[in-house]
Amino acid sequence: MKPQIDPMSLVAPEFREAAIQIAAQEATSPPAVRSSIEQIRKSPFFANSEPLPDVPHFEHLAPVGDGHPDVALYVINARSGDRRPAILHTHGGGHIAGTAKSQVPRLQVIAQELDCVIVTVEYRLAPEATYEASIEDNYAGLRWLNVHADELGVDPKRIAVFGESAGGGHAAILANLATDRGEFPVAFQCLIYPMLDDRTGSTRSVPDHIGRLAWDADWNVLGWACFLGRPPGVEGVPAIAVPSRRKDLRNLPPAFIGVGAIDLFVEEDIDYAARLIQAGVPTELLVTPGGFHGFDIFAPESATAQSFERAKLNALRRGLGIDA
Repeated sequence: MKPQIDPMSLVAPEFREAAIQIAAQEATSPPAVRSSIEQIRKSPFFANSEPLPDVPHFEHLAPVGDGHPDVALYVINARSGDRRPAILHTHGGGHIAGTAKSQVPRLQVIAQELDCVIVTVEYRLAPEATYEASIEDNYAGLRWLNVHADELGVDPKRIAVFGESAGGGHAAILANLATDRGEFPVAFQCLIYPMLDDRTGSTRSVPDHIGRLAWDADWNVLGWACFLGRPPGVEGVPAIAVPSRRKDLRNLPPAFIGVGAIDLFVEEDIDYAARLIQAGVPTELLVTPGGFHGFDIFAPESATAQSFERAKLNALRRGLGIDA
């Protein structure tokens, strides 16, 4: 019998302190069951913080249509009269937690750095709403950004989709949906440790040392079950909701995918990047040694996290045609 690898031994030294704190918190965290979701949503990690005073932002309700309620959008750094690039952002939280509002300060920094407009979508969460609702919320955000491009100061030909974790999965879904519908072009997709495959942790196991920090297989199975409205990993799961189940990846926008080497999603993200490349989609893949899920958020001052952030921003610059 092969000896088990201690997951903590694989964490990069500069992330070790954050990893120890996460492990201590998870030792007393609730189990991955539906009754725990509300407690997870109240975690300080998802709490709102004060927006930056010098980067403008506002909230807007956009129509979704087809009997859906309007969706809240947070619009950052808009300025009429310009023709700047824009980003449609979708937040993380495993499909069951997180808010767009909590991401505004972080996105203000990115919008200022890139001199672009960012719209982040307060899509409906599972299990109260399944994928049919949230993907239409996000598409409504993309539609609103295009329709109001002139007043926002946006070039509709330079719009990227961008998200982290479940938000990275939503960004991939949105890139796929926009390609299929052919109404609004997406120039680039920036997928940060994206949640792409419902089979991870359900019908496809991962090595014991993978996915042990910040987001594990049990929570992944629960998140996908709530999002899909059915057990994950089985036959008949709709490909529209699961990027990794999409068979034809041709004609999708160029992509950047970044993930940590001990993140639960590392294998599915590498596989998706390889399939994009095989389909002729220009794709950059960055795998960070010793990085667990969300390492850049938990240890933002570390040299590796800052390098990861620079790689992400540089990919967005290239994808949106922004001069360095």
